[in-house]
Amino acid sequence: MTLVLINIIFGAVIVFDSTADARIERQVLENTCTVLRTGGIEIDPEAIIANNAIITMRTAREDETEAMIAQAVLGQTVMTDLGVIYLYENAQRGTAEFYSAGDFEIRLNDGVITNENGTLRTVQGLIRDMGLETSSQIVSLGQEYETVTVVGAYKGTSIFNNTTEFIFSGGSLQTIKGRYVAGVEPVENGSGIMQTGTALLTFLAWVRRGNAECTSIYKAEAGYLHSVSGSFGEGAISPAWLITTDTERYIVDDVTGEIWAVS
Repeated sequence: MTLVLINIIFGAVIVFDSTADARIERQVLENTCTVLRTGGIEIDPEAIIANNAIITMRTAREDETEAMIAQAVLGQTVMTDLGVIYLYENAQRGTAEFYSAGDFEIRLNDGVITNENGTLRTVQGLIRDMGLETSSQIVSLGQEYETVTVVGAYKGTSIFNNTTEFIFSGGSLQTIKGRYVAGVEPVENGSGIMQTGTALLTFLAWVRRGNAECTSIYKAEAGYLHSVSGSFGEGAISPAWLITTDTERYIVDDVTGEIWAVS
């Protein structure tokens, strides 16, 4: 019975016209949720954040952006070109390394930046000064370190595999490390995010094949994955889904259909 319903909904998704009115779109969404429940996965339609405007975009390395980020934290710096690595140095404040893929690490001297005004307020100020766009943040407390992890975004939509960590020790910011995107441009004929029903039913089929245990979906959010394909930083952000369940969080790659668990 479940397979029959899945086939019906897949058919509905394929013929679904993007110009259809909100009522039909809502009905398709509710029918998809019905199939998921029939397949043993509880879900509320309100838990689905579709963001249907997502399309594949090119990314590129931008020297100016790297310099701006480094100087926002370190002040005036001296830059050394080490090939694929650019090193920015300020003897009094610290150093920053930027790699062609968009990865970076800033190491600060003790006491340069403290969290005496509050850790989150300090991090939020740095995010603003660095020009980073973020969508969420997580605070982790340890015996020696306090870490704030933020998820990157592009025009308000999360980039699930782009995160930046702000690591404090003894009340002093020690390290900022992560990845960001720059030089974003549309790709001609780039594919957009798959219909919500297709993504969720792909996940259901994957679960029913025994790849994971899942009885509830708390949230299904459309967003991006960032990949780098060239030695000079050429890459792309492409459509993906982050599905939060009662057991794990999973990424559904919208381009390849691959699914994997994330921490």
